[in-house]
Amino acid sequence: MMEALPGIMFLVLTILLMLGFPVAFTLLGTSLVFGLIGFGWDFFNLLPLRIWGVITNFTLLAVPLFVFMGVTLERSGIAEDLLETMALVFGRMRGGLAVSVVIVGMLLGASTGIVGATVVTMGLLSLPTMLKRGYKPELATGTISASGTLGQIIPPSIVLVLLGDIIGVSVGDLFMGAVIPGMLLVGLYVLYIIVYAWIKPEDAPLISDEEWTRIKAQGLWKRVVKALLPPLVLIVAVLGSIFAGIASPTEAAAVGASGALVLTIANKRLDLKMLRQVMASTTMLTSMVFIILVGAGAFGLVFRGLGGDHMIRSYIGHLAYGKWAILAIIMGLIFVIGFFLDFIEITFIHIPVLAPIMKGFGFDPLWFAVLFALNLQTSFMTPPFGFSLFYLKGVSPPQIKTGHIYKGIIPFVILQLVGLLLVVFFPELATWLPRTLLGD
Repeated sequence: MMEALPGIMFLVLTILLMLGFPVAFTLLGTSLVFGLIGFGWDFFNLLPLRIWGVITNFTLLAVPLFVFMGVTLERSGIAEDLLETMALVFGRMRGGLAVSVVIVGMLLGASTGIVGATVVTMGLLSLPTMLKRGYKPELATGTISASGTLGQIIPPSIVLVLLGDIIGVSVGDLFMGAVIPGMLLVGLYVLYIIVYAWIKPEDAPLISDEEWTRIKAQGLWKRVVKALLPPLVLIVAVLGSIFAGIASPTEAAAVGASGALVLTIANKRLDLKMLRQVMASTTMLTSMVFIILVGAGAFGLVFRGLGGDHMIRSYIGHLAYGKWAILAIIMGLIFVIGFFLDFIEITFIHIPVLAPIMKGFGFDPLWFAVLFALNLQTSFMTPPFGFSLFYLKGVSPPQIKTGHIYKGIIPFVILQLVGLLLVVFFPELATWLPRTLLGD
């Protein structure tokens, strides 16, 4: 019976999560019950040490700082200026409005990294404009949903910070490793939109000659420089300081948080009310992440103490497949789980169990950490629990149905899987930049 406890524990946790119980309390409650069954009251001598290790981890200090940076920028009006300006830049290109949404998603991802804020902002500002100009609802909603998730793979990303800490990879190296795969996804999205607009021009029409003439008369390029410069400066300050070895990711997060405040002051948007809202949102999001992290730490302590990791490793090791087939099984498992659980739950519950298996087969930890990040990104767009879909539906006009959004994201989920396969077949996409910059 004791040998079966890890499997029963995992099954109970999964059922409770599927029933809708809060993640943090489900993790802690399940851990306490099975910890008592497996270890007795001595379990409570072990648990405080595990929790202390979590809350004193200096690397995780980057989480609240990056959240603060993202929320501040979202409230500063920079996202709104970017969207409006990029829409004008690509206006004369067929499918240009959708391309502009992807470019803005990339820039916001590199400066905020918060999916909810990005999707809601682009949904409020871009979706009505795209529909008014004759864009097919599926193309418009799919583009916005997918572009809003780019902040999960393009650094600085909270997902990468958490993955680096759990897998044992330097967060700075992981940031470098995710740059090219992130840009690869942007390129795939843009290429798809251009080809789609070329095949079905009626679904992505051009803006009129009269409107383009009026835009040029307003001084387009001056407006472009003004909208692009602030986020680019912030991105260079944060990522440049990490890549150049000047600052650690945690220190760079502090630079980003300070820079976001400076940009907000420059935009004349900073006041006491706005600062209170930013601090309240940051506290709420950070508390959510850390209470789940504490619960996941307790769960990992019990699961491994009961021999769960050995059980899974033994089971996978006895499969009559090579290590590449095992990799495919693990990636397929993460993809399917993403339909039902969000990235934080997967990161804290499944990755600590699966990562040692990947290391045991001799895979490069940096490479498979990037693979996990790419795979986790799809969890934001896969129904029924894709958060990007929920955020967009919440701010969509009445004529946009859930079916439009679900149909619209299918090509982009496929593109994400194509990007994942490219990084599997060409590991240098994830490893070349960090090794070049670090001289390894």
